[in-house]
Amino acid sequence: MSDRELVQQKKDTLIQMTDGFADSYLDEDYKMLCQKLINKMSRKRQVPFLSGRLDIWAAAVVYALGQINFLFDRSFEPYVSATDLCDYFGASQSTVSQKAKKIRDMFKMRYFNEEFSTERVQKDNPFNNLVMINGLIVPVSAVLKVLEKKELEKKELEKKESKLQTELELEDEDLETEEK
Repeated sequence: MSDRELVQQKKDTLIQMTDGFADSYLDEDYKMLCQKLINKMSRKRQVPFLSGRLDIWAAAVVYALGQINFLFDRSFEPYVSATDLCDYFGASQSTVSQKAKKIRDMFKMRYFNEEFSTERVQKDNPFNNLVMINGLIVPVSAVLKVLEKKELEKKELEKKESKLQTELELEDEDLETEEK
């Protein structure tokens, strides 16, 4: 069996394992993220899941995604405890968390990561309402207020210029009538 065939076979097995867990405990969003992460792992020069037990790698994929998407936080839906996740795959929590750390480091996965965040986490991202201007982080609402104020000032200035121009035209007409 060639390396490509072996990678494809293990990748398919990993996807089946994570799909089974996602169907039982998670949602379609997590299922797609697991598939995306496994596919990305399979394209690495040194495919990480070629060595080690696949059940540990499957648990680590879900664990890594769960860590950055608040899966282990009871206030979020879906919720699964780390213990339940590891028990499902029959793997040690310390081993799974170590593999998950390798995965997170490998792909620079952090909280609110655009590539690997669930739709809910992306929507609720507190950084969505911030913008950086000249190295300073400010709320978008503050920028909008300043822009609205400048627009209002611009309109008022245009009104004043228009009024002034009208007055000048009237004065010119008065001067012309006086000269005659």
